[in-house]
Parts: sequence; C-alpha cells; structure tokens
Amino acid sequence: MSGKTLTKADIVDYIYEKTEKNRAEVKVLVDNLLDIMKQAIKKDNSLLVSGFGKFDAYDKRARKGRNPQTSDSIVLPPRKVVVFRLSRKFRAELNPDEVL
Repeated sequence: MSGKTLTKADIVDYIYEKTEKNRAEVKVLVDNLLDIMKQAIKKDNSLLVSGFGKFDAYDKRARKGRNPQTSDSIVLPPRKVVVFRLSRKFRAELNPDEVL
C-alpha cells in the first residue's frame, strides 16, 4: 500500500477479507476500537499500544499569532494537541540500518 494513505474503510476491508464476519460487523468493531482509543486519550491523556507507539495529549498555552491575510496580530487560544511517539521496536523495523 505504498504511496496511498490507509483509511478506516481500507482497514475494514482488510479485516473483512481475513475473517468470517460480514462487513457491517467489522465496521462496528473498528468504530468501537477507535472509540476506545479516543476515550483513553481524553481520560488519561495517553494511550500506549505495545510494539507500536504511544499517543500523548497535552495542553498548549495561548500564544501570539498573525493572520496571514491581514497581518493583524491575534491571540491563539489554549488547546489540546496529541503527539505520537513510535515504540523502539517499531522504529527499528522502519529503520533497520539505524544504530540505537
């Protein structure tokens, strides 16, 4: 699947082809899994998937910004952002020649 972004529909199709479940059941399972992941990040501010990586949510402070169309200065409000960090194992799989 190189050069193409993997979508939720692609994941549903892949699991559907590998299991005995119908496509609607697989879609519900994928939706439930993603919902569990989102709820974990909202509740605990992190989600660890061993061998894959960790999602961390953190608060960004308000900061000064600029409207690129008008060049006016504005204040961007505080917000939450999510970052993803690869596990060492997955990083080694992606970069087999890299020395850790």
